[in-house]
Amino acid sequence: MVIVGCSARKLSTITPVAALELYQGWCVPQLRTYIHQRPQLRQHILVLSAHHGLIHAEHPLLPYDQPLTPHRAADLRPAVHQAWIQHTRRVAVGELLLLLEPAYLELIGPSLLRHPPAAVHWIPDPTRMWERATAVMDRWGWHPVPGEVDNRSPR
Repeated sequence: MVIVGCSARKLSTITPVAALELYQGWCVPQLRTYIHQRPQLRQHILVLSAHHGLIHAEHPLLPYDQPLTPHRAADLRPAVHQAWIQHTRRVAVGELLLLLEPAYLELIGPSLLRHPPAAVHWIPDPTRMWERATAVMDRWGWHPVPGEVDNRSPR
């Protein structure tokens, strides 16, 4: 499972698009490119949005402008916690990769402490440390060698 933070840069659209398509900054474009050949992996990606909270990568959104301030984080924390609980009731989360700035980690951190996955990998600056993110996802089998049959289940 991957949780990626939202970005200030968004696609200009008047038609709702999947969250993973809306965000044009942070490491979201790299993540989209990484899973491009395996769109089924989108089901294992959540987005942590300063406006919408914790949402699925396919959740349809329109552009918005909402920075994550400490006040906004405090307001959003109960909804994020509830979304995490609901998600973990539907899906067993073994390992979790967090592609989040520290403020976003602080937003979801209490939920992870109360309902922890088996392992957590946090990369606070995936735009500069993308190889660390891909190393985790490669180990999960998210990006197999071309022609290789991958029977492992995604994280």
